[in-house]
Amino acid sequence: MSIFDNIQEDKKLHISENFYIIEDQYPVSPGHLLIISKSSKSDYFNLDENEKKELTELIDIAKGLIESKHQPNGFNIGMNCGTDAGQTIMHFHCHIIPRYKGDVDDPTGGVRNVIPGKGVY
Repeated sequence: MSIFDNIQEDKKLHISENFYIIEDQYPVSPGHLLIISKSSKSDYFNLDENEKKELTELIDIAKGLIESKHQPNGFNIGMNCGTDAGQTIMHFHCHIIPRYKGDVDDPTGGVRNVIPGKGVY
């Protein structure tokens, strides 16, 4: 059982066959959303092909939800797969993180910055 098993229905912004979308409880930036699997799949690599296809569609839906309330200049899409990759909740979830001009001094390298020093190349 994970923390995601207790999400109240009124917190779900969108519900599909295999996933739902919620606001991140600890947002990295305004509008940060999570796409969460309804079933207890540990990470992206445990999703079946239908779920992976549906996830792609939901990323676009999440983007639209964010843009209906915010005006981001870009997005980071992230999934932590395994404890050594920083995953702390072993239940699939995908972060849709809106990015805004000036939210960091230098966004060069984007997700490469999860390992210090690897964002500059």
